[in-house]
Amino acid sequence: QVQLVESGGGLVQAGGSLRLSCATSGRTFSSDAMGWFRQAAGKEREFVAARRWIGGSTYSADSVKGRFTISRDSAKNTVYLQMNSLKPEDTAVYYCATGSRISNLRADTQYNYWGQGTQVTVSS
Repeated sequence: QVQLVESGGGLVQAGGSLRLSCATSGRTFSSDAMGWFRQAAGKEREFVAARRWIGGSTYSADSVKGRFTISRDSAKNTVYLQMNSLKPEDTAVYYCATGSRISNLRADTQYNYWGQGTQVTVSS
């Protein structure tokens, strides 16, 4: 089993920044990537960013490219999502997720473990 706990969400004005954290524990050695997803009210969950453990390749959605950065602190078993230049349309519940043998990092169905989510609200 793998446990994921997100933190760092909150209320911020447009143009501001937040850093989300995802603390991992358990059998994390069995996973090969970490992803961040978000779900706005009344909308489907969507891919935000992901990072592979081996090689460190990162991927991000076009809507956040150049503004959001995913990174990892191995010593702390924590993955971060740095969010800059936030926009009201970034408002959503943000989830981190992980899994093994993920071929398509943008597909939420390929992730086995999910955190509880953290709310991000961006005011205009």
